[in-house]
Amino acid sequence: MKVLVINGPNINLLGLREPTIYGKDSYDDLVSMIRDEADKLGIEVGFIQSNHEGALVDAIQNAYGNFDALILNPAAYTHTSVAIRDALKAVSIPTVEVHLSDPDSREDFRKVSYIRDICEASIVGKGFKGYIEALQYLVKRYRSVEG
Repeated sequence: MKVLVINGPNINLLGLREPTIYGKDSYDDLVSMIRDEADKLGIEVGFIQSNHEGALVDAIQNAYGNFDALILNPAAYTHTSVAIRDALKAVSIPTVEVHLSDPDSREDFRKVSYIRDICEASIVGKGFKGYIEALQYLVKRYRSVEG
């Protein structure tokens, strides 16, 4: 199984960006934690982080035929990007939406997700552990379908 982890704007600034909301660990720490879990689960994992909407759309499109599932934190694009939504619908790859914080408990504009209803699951407010939970969810789903 191959899972692509896609992170949107400002995720590269983890550890610097509002540590009271997003924590003190870095993006590299997040990648390392996910890699360790993927190794334990016996799966392959790829990563992309971009501050540019088009790059995220390209990553979703390029995942078609190359990855079995996606973990997506579109960050601020969650609340604005029809393009990311359309790309997800086009490729129909099982996707879990992840957010480090809980957008529903923050500003009103963050309560809108353009992708939540087309994702298989949404994991919010669990920090880095949310990515691990998403990975485990997708592996369980994949193995039950394959098994």
